[in-house]
Amino acid sequence: MILKHTLETAFAGLQTHKSRSLLTILGIVIGVAAIMIVMSLGRGAQNLILAQIQSIGSKTIAVIPGRQPSGPTDVLSTFTDSLKERDLQLLQRTENVPHLSQIMPIVFGAEVTAYGNDTYRPTILGVTPFFSDIYNIYPEQGQIFTDDDVKSYSQVVIIGSKVKKELFGDENAIGEKIKIKGRNFKVVGVLPQKGQLSFLNFDEIAIMPYTTAQQYIFGIKYFNRLVIQADDEATVPQTAYDIAATLRNAHNISDPAKDDFFIQTQAQALETVGNITNVITLFLAAVAAISLIVGGIGIMNIMLVSVTERTKEIGLRKALGATNKNILSQFLVEAMILTALGGLIGIATGTAISFGASFLLTYFLNLAWLFSFPVSAALLGIGVAAAVGLIFGIYPAYHASRLSPTEALRYE
Repeated sequence: MILKHTLETAFAGLQTHKSRSLLTILGIVIGVAAIMIVMSLGRGAQNLILAQIQSIGSKTIAVIPGRQPSGPTDVLSTFTDSLKERDLQLLQRTENVPHLSQIMPIVFGAEVTAYGNDTYRPTILGVTPFFSDIYNIYPEQGQIFTDDDVKSYSQVVIIGSKVKKELFGDENAIGEKIKIKGRNFKVVGVLPQKGQLSFLNFDEIAIMPYTTAQQYIFGIKYFNRLVIQADDEATVPQTAYDIAATLRNAHNISDPAKDDFFIQTQAQALETVGNITNVITLFLAAVAAISLIVGGIGIMNIMLVSVTERTKEIGLRKALGATNKNILSQFLVEAMILTALGGLIGIATGTAISFGASFLLTYFLNLAWLFSFPVSAALLGIGVAAAVGLIFGIYPAYHASRLSPTEALRYE
């Protein structure tokens, strides 16, 4: 009965100044909504990236030149020339890597392409015909170049849908020649609209034999990475071990700590990306939570003002028998009601904005972005909001409860 009376009194006090109450909870609404948005979009981004990695296949192994980055300052160490043709030939030998099914060198960069007076700067990707199987993408028009094209350094190219649109518009592109670095490349295929896949936007790409890209576009004799497929998912660990042993022997490396390459399986990639996105999401959520503290300070200030304005009311209630505990409870419950309402409105607002953002990302950027309702964020938002109401409501409530009835009744 006492709790019911306290709640009724608290609600009556808040309804007396509705505008002030709404402005008071605004900071809480913004804070909780920000947490919801950050964690929802973070979860969506994580799901998108992990799905793209998984789409390459669980039997896929990447060999990347340079040291494995352990921090932001190590990123440049991956841009080295440690993987060369001799390494490719050694890895192709059955006695070195018996469970290797396919191997594909990759070189990439960006160059301006031109057709007539139109130009566009796509990503140039040098690969083998195996790229279609590993990325599960095939030309919508035309065909894939062949292994013979790779061996003969053929000047042929497959272009993405956006490259085709920018250079050819609605005209037919198959059989036409585009100019890259002063050389003519025959368009043999056009990819369907695919969007982002495994960190590559296949709509903005020009694919050619890696030998051609090395010789005529980039002028290099090394690979940016090697993509290897094991013959079975169960043999992936053994294949990764054989690759490392072969490359260490070829590079005269006896200490694994001095490797000038690193190997990444799909399982490792999934774990790494998952850890990184989780850390970033939690960090951003923590930053967003700062606004809850700001909102809590606002509630404390408003409650102190409310105590001052309602000094006579407090004196009258005490004169009629209300105890310090009754007054303390009333103002503490008022603060917690404000933060609880702010938390609920914030969850609804954050959810609506996150859903809208997911729809826009899917519709306009052609991303397979799924909306995710973060239950943990909702619970965190409500929990933090309640804690903020309790912590920042204690002082005003305590201040109100300590007022002298006599002095309060004389207050003007």
